[in-house]
Formats: sequence, structure tokens, C-alpha cells
Amino acid sequence: MTPAARPVVVIGAGLAGLAAAIRLASAGRDVVVVEARDVQGGCCGTANLGPYRFDTGPSVLTMPEVLAETFGAAGEDLESVLPLRRLDPYYRLAYHDGSRLDVVAGEEAMTERVRLLCGDAEAERYRRFRRHLGRMFAVEWPAFIDRDMTRLRALARPYALGRLAALGGFRRLDSLVRSHLSDERLVRAHTFQALYVGMPPRRALGIYAAVAYMDTVGGVFFPRDGGMHAVPRAMAAVAEKAGAVIRYGVRATRVETDTSGVSAVRLDTGERLTAGDVVVACDLPRAHAGLLPAGAGDWRLRRPRYSPSCLVLHFGLDRRPAGQAHHTLHIGEQWASTFDALAAGRPQPDPSLLVTCPGQDTSAAPPGHATLTVLEPTANTAGGADWDRLTPELVERLLGRLAALGYGDLSAAPRLTLDPPAWERMGHSAGTPFALDHRFTQTAWFRPAGRAGRVPGLHFAGMYTAPGVGVPPVIISGRLAAERILETRR
Repeated sequence: MTPAARPVVVIGAGLAGLAAAIRLASAGRDVVVVEARDVQGGCCGTANLGPYRFDTGPSVLTMPEVLAETFGAAGEDLESVLPLRRLDPYYRLAYHDGSRLDVVAGEEAMTERVRLLCGDAEAERYRRFRRHLGRMFAVEWPAFIDRDMTRLRALARPYALGRLAALGGFRRLDSLVRSHLSDERLVRAHTFQALYVGMPPRRALGIYAAVAYMDTVGGVFFPRDGGMHAVPRAMAAVAEKAGAVIRYGVRATRVETDTSGVSAVRLDTGERLTAGDVVVACDLPRAHAGLLPAGAGDWRLRRPRYSPSCLVLHFGLDRRPAGQAHHTLHIGEQWASTFDALAAGRPQPDPSLLVTCPGQDTSAAPPGHATLTVLEPTANTAGGADWDRLTPELVERLLGRLAALGYGDLSAAPRLTLDPPAWERMGHSAGTPFALDHRFTQTAWFRPAGRAGRVPGLHFAGMYTAPGVGVPPVIISGRLAAERILETRR
């Protein structure tokens, strides 16, 4: 049996694995997805605490076009399988001086918000900067984000590189933003996104202004029912409808090879699944620690530089907060020193907090109740901190901060705590759910490759590969893995 006639085995039913499965099954390939957990989602997980349900992964959903394209490959319509609503506001930015800025849809509406907060001159600077972000994104998305970076020649796009350089893409993000905006509050509103890629704004490349564009211009969305975990649930349903078989509660233990490349995947049940291609869509450093065959090594992972982690507290509330935005970012007074602390593996002295209150997700809590999630960036486990001591201290400080911000005394509320050791127990290397950071030497072609050059048929997807971290990039990585398989096995 030729490799193309054998099934594709996808390891991991997270967003990347499910995206690959949808594409491959829709193209007529036999697909088996194996997932160690009892539920789909991977990093986009879910947890219950009594009557409360929490999303334990990403809370920010941008670029729904990526999901629409994924479902469209299987002949399905996004609005039918996963109805979304655009958040209004996308974010509420609350500053230490008591001022606030709601990030809303539309250039005119948003410019007026900036005008009321910062004055006429800054509003016009903002308008120009917003359009500048649009020009950067228009170059960057098709050339470097929505494109396979497995081969070095993928970077050889002189016009796009030149255009990005001219627009400031290879300056530092902080410097780029400050060259356009003068109000510190607006600068922070367009640079905090550097945390998504694991870098302080003054070290992140200007190309990551694309994240600010997706957040503040493209819009933030949320499933109408079921929370963020509705995304992998819908993807799994579409994959199965297209013909993929998803097996939960079974763990892949070894990818086997023969003289032609990939040949099978061994499971912890003792089964051997014959495979012509394998997509590894799980934590990549852990996969290299025993799952993958000899020859699958990647020099890019010899000295991995991991992103910071986070402390997340999920609360069950016996009330529904009035006037609370879905996402509120409380930006601390200190800025540079907080990033310095993260880089040194220390707790931030004045962390900015992301508070998520999905008040319109009525399935997350009983009537009259709500859930509240608070995320504080913190160090990962690579620094060797004593988390048995540090976590209780950080939780106590965070409870005090929330009370001071007007959320009340939450110390007795039902609570689920996820700290860096918890992330590590959940399968995340270095105790961070954000994988490798996006320094230049871990970006695009320099990020771990999407295929094993010396093992035909072995492919990789997920946040460890290009394009990188975030819901849209991870889904794109699954599509790219599927496209490589379909092109190779014609």
C-alpha cells in the first residue's frame, strides 16, 4: 500500500489538529485523530467547578475569516455551525489614573473615543496610525502569516520585505508605536499585545503590530453559546461529518517509520495504527522527548526560549456584574519595570490584568450568576521559582488588587487556580501555555519547521510552528500541514 493510500494520523485534537483533519478528510483522505484527553480542544480547553463552566484556554477570538475558511473547506457555513457575535466594546482599557478607553468598531467611532480621551491632535495621529496598521497588515498577512514558512525560500519575497521595512516592521514595536502616538495611554493600548508573543514591547519587532491591528481594528468575537470551547467542539463535529474518526482517551506513544518514511503510530492501548502521514499537533518539545523517531530532530529546538506564563483565577460569582465589559484590561502604572521583571523570572511589581466576564454566555453559570476570569502574566517554570510559596502570595495579592479595582471580596468565591506548575501538569513545556516566544530567531522560518526534513510524511502543526501563537495562527498551521500532505501525496 502506497503512503497516499494509508490513513493520516493526527496526534492531538486541539485547534491545529482539528483544522488539519477537516482539510484532509474533506479532500478524501482517511483520517484518524487520537487525543489523550477525553474531550477535544487541547489548549482551548474547558473545566467545570460545581455549576460553573470555564474556558481554560484563549479568551480572545479574532479573524473569524480563518474559521470561516476552515469550515468552508468542508462545505459548511460558519454562521450555521458556530454563530459568533462581535463584542462591543472589543476591550475596555482601564488606566491607573481612573481614565478608560473602550475599543469599538469603526474608524470614526474609535477616533471620536480617542478625541474625548486625548484631544484633537492625538485623535488625528491615531487616525493616521490606524491606517498605517492597515497597510502593514495588508502586506504581512498574505506574505508571512497565511503562508507556509517551512522552506527558507518562503522568506525570499523582496517586495513584501522591503514594504514591511519601509512601514517600520523591523523596528522595535515600542519605537514604532511611539513614532505615531504621543499619549502614553494609547501607546500602551497598542503595545500590550507584545505579551501575546512573549516579548516586551521594546524588544518585539514592529511586525507584531499586526496583533494590535487584529485586536483593535479587525475586532474581537465570541461564540453565541458555549464559550470559547464551542470553537473546537464545532471543529470536531465538522471533521467527523467530513469523515474523520476522532478517538478520545488514547495517547500516541511512538511514531514508527520504515524505509519510505512514516509507517504507523503506536498507542498506549497497544494498538498500531498504520499511517502514510502523521501530523503532530501537540506540545512539540515533549513530542521530541520520546514520541518522535530518530531523524525528526530540529536544530531550532536545541535552545528553546519560552514565553512567560500566567496565573489565572477563574471565579464563580453569585451575581451578574452590572456594566462590566466582556474584556477589561487594567493597565498598571508601572510599565517597563513589569516587563523587566518577567524577563528576569520574577513576579511583576505592578502587573496589568486581563479580566474576562462573558456575561452573555448564559450557559457558563446558573441564572443570576456569572463567571469571572483574571489573568496576570508571570514567569514560566524554567527559572526554577518556588511556586509552592510563590503561588499563594500572588493569589493573595491578586485578590487584594481585584477588591481595590471594585470587584469586591472574591476570597470566598468558588475558584479554580491555574499557575505555571498547573500548566506544566497539563502538558505545556516550561509551564507556559504560550509556547516559544517570538524573538527574531524564533519567527517565521526560524520557528520549528512544519515538516521533518529527514522523515517523509511527518508534519507538525500548532503554536510551536509558524505562524505561531494565537487562535488564527494555530488554525492556519493545521491548514498548512494538510496542504503539504495533499501536495506531496498526489
